[in-house]
Amino acid sequence: MTKQLLHLVLGGRVKTTKSTEFENLDEVDIVGLFPSYAEALKAWRGKAQSTVDDARMRYFVVHLHRLMEPHEEGDDHEH
Repeated sequence: MTKQLLHLVLGGRVKTTKSTEFENLDEVDIVGLFPSYAEALKAWRGKAQSTVDDARMRYFVVHLHRLMEPHEEGDDHEH
């Protein structure tokens, strides 16, 4: 059985094209929680591609498992 590695996909309009600071936290799109990086990446791609014409709309994959268990070594995907 594969270990569950939680990932959060979220996004929204950022203040500048080089920023990771959201313009309005009330409008952040929380796409969902996913049990693997592969599933999170699939959701991220769908959202990112649907907003490709808006340079200030950005989506992110947050590795929640790293925050929940920071002492564990290893990674769930290659960089």
